Amino acid sequence: MFATRRRMIMSRTPLRITFVGGGTDLPEFYKNYGNGAVISSAINKYVYVIIHKRFDDSIRVGYTKTEIVKNVEDIMHPTVRESLKFLGISGGIEITTMADIPSGGTGMGSSSSFLVGLLNALHAWKGEYATPAELAEEAVEIERSILKEPGGKQDQYIAAFGGLQLMEFEKDEVVNIIPIIMKESSRKKLQSHLLMIYTGIERSSANIHLKQRLQIKKHLNSYKKMAKLAYNMFDDLSDNKWDKTGIYLTQNWNLKKTLSDGITDGVINDHIIRAHKAGAQGWKLIGAGGGGFLLFYAPKNKHTDIIKSLKPLRPEPFEFSFSGSRIVYVGD
Repeated sequence: MFATRRRMIMSRTPLRITFVGGGTDLPEFYKNYGNGAVISSAINKYVYVIIHKRFDDSIRVGYTKTEIVKNVEDIMHPTVRESLKFLGISGGIEITTMADIPSGGTGMGSSSSFLVGLLNALHAWKGEYATPAELAEEAVEIERSILKEPGGKQDQYIAAFGGLQLMEFEKDEVVNIIPIIMKESSRKKLQSHLLMIYTGIERSSANIHLKQRLQIKKHLNSYKKMAKLAYNMFDDLSDNKWDKTGIYLTQNWNLKKTLSDGITDGVINDHIIRAHKAGAQGWKLIGAGGGGFLLFYAPKNKHTDIIKSLKPLRPEPFEFSFSGSRIVYVGD
């Protein structure tokens, strides 16, 4: 137990959308074939983690299930169990989570956002401050090295840092976070052209990542092209050329959907065709693929037509978020 622990802590951690380059953050690519490069943005949809001191030394974890155990090793939720072990917390704690978006299979990095937010809250509960880089590195260590879950590193870093970023992934595991600086008027125009719609399909990204890892060499040229798209889009956005975004989204989608089975299917393709006919000028599925949210680029005056063409699918308004994981409440 820690003398500096607080009675209650709440963290707020953003979810994210990826524009281009997703998949080049897989270690099987960047450690063997050149830097990975991804453009992502945190958005104002959040995962909340609340930590409360328990009366006794037991542990309560509340998510879609409720667990009450005496020992950390008995916790079924893998990221909670390993986070407590990682930070040396043995009991006397209650952990609860909530989210603005469905917590599984939406393609918006919710599992990594939860882990980053959990680590942030646990550090604060111990009376410690963890930097965004430390939170991201710890989350990667737990998900990729300890739990051996397949996937890349963009989700952990964008959740920790927030903002609209170019992220570079180097062979030696160095991650460079490069903010995209735009005029406010250009950023608002870009934002106004983006439309996000929920397909209603939830899927496991782990299965898709496993397939991708085994086929990277086969599709190496596509991965290199996606990384190059990230650098090209960074240059254009930095020069306030936001109006090319739809082209980049579609080019990246056309490359990505060939990387492995399960990234798209007839239903998703039909959604895109209908949206295109209604005025969409660019499109992609957010995340690894298979379901979750579709992101469209279109003039604002076409958004209503696109939404009507995809009924009964649900649009989800959002804005860019420029803060990463934050402690938003501390109570003694």
